[in-house]
Amino acid sequence: QVQLVESGGGLVQAGGSLRLSCAASGRSFSMYAMGWFRQAAGKEREFVAAISWSAGSAYYADSVKGRFTISRDNAKNTVYLQMNSLKPEDTAVYYCAARPVRATMLAMEYNYWGQGTQVTVSS
Repeated sequence: QVQLVESGGGLVQAGGSLRLSCAASGRSFSMYAMGWFRQAAGKEREFVAAISWSAGSAYYADSVKGRFTISRDNAKNTVYLQMNSLKPEDTAVYYCAARPVRATMLAMEYNYWGQGTQVTVSS
């Protein structure tokens, strides 16, 4: 069992930056791939970024590539999402998720989810 708690969301102006954190509790965090997803009001949840258990591989949605960076610190049981050059269309609730070993871009393949953190980007 893995429990996930996101933090770091908030209100920021367009062009600004935020860093989201996702703290995991439970056993064997280092064996889990981690993903970030987001859901804007009235829209479906969408993939943002994912990182393999070893941090050897990272994947990004085209809409955030070059602006967002996913990383993890297995010693701290934490995964991060550094978000730069934020745009109003990045406004959403951001969720972290975990699945064993292999990172994927499909929400349905993740076993554990956090409660989400709101990110609002004003124009």
